[in-house]
Amino acid sequence: MYHIKGRGIRVHVEQLAPGMVQQIQTMCSECRGEGQRINPKDRCKPCNGNKVVREKKILEVHIKKGMKDGQKIVFHGEGDQEPGSEPGDVVIVLDQRKHKVFQRQEDNVIMKMEIRLVEALCGFKKTIETMDGRTLLITSYPGEVIKHGHMKSIQNEGMPLQRDPFEKGLLIINFLVVFPDNDWIPTEKLHLLEALLPSREEVMVTDDMDIVELVELDPREQSRHYRGEAYQDDERQRGGVQCQTS
Repeated sequence: MYHIKGRGIRVHVEQLAPGMVQQIQTMCSECRGEGQRINPKDRCKPCNGNKVVREKKILEVHIKKGMKDGQKIVFHGEGDQEPGSEPGDVVIVLDQRKHKVFQRQEDNVIMKMEIRLVEALCGFKKTIETMDGRTLLITSYPGEVIKHGHMKSIQNEGMPLQRDPFEKGLLIINFLVVFPDNDWIPTEKLHLLEALLPSREEVMVTDDMDIVELVELDPREQSRHYRGEAYQDDERQRGGVQCQTS
């Protein structure tokens, strides 16, 4: 036996045994819980009485110059629509893609540039390919020493400003000086280089000093050393310290 209880609820009562019945409540399949049933003859053909239809709509997203990662573009009233309720919004969140050369920092752009030691000391000419397809020529003049990690900037070559797309931030260049190999200059000519560079610090050698030798660091040897120390510390923690008594 079926009967309606409340709005859009169908109750099924079934007798299992004398004096024992089972009652099951389900949503009305005809009105889908809304409490209203539309006669099949009066139903709208496009929605078949569901009051909503599915349709595809293309939204054109215009990204302004200078917009940043995580910035939102909102299309008001373009979300799902239902009878008796206000339509929602469609929110587009920008996800900035990483670049292999340039890194964005607010309105500025940072890049790393490797230069050789001779270029750092004697000057250079370098080209930079911008993201919009242009080529920039930068120059470091002789006598202008570029240190490792030194930063220089180029005005108006960064990201466009959102408030004024014709203005741009800075292009910041982080210079990385690449030193030559150990055998880059003959020993007999080192005095020529030393005569051009600032004088080095002289150290007074005394008899109480221990003279040691610098060798190349082997990462594998360093790793074995750390593992050995860790093993000894673990043994001391587990075994404790033995007291020496006579």
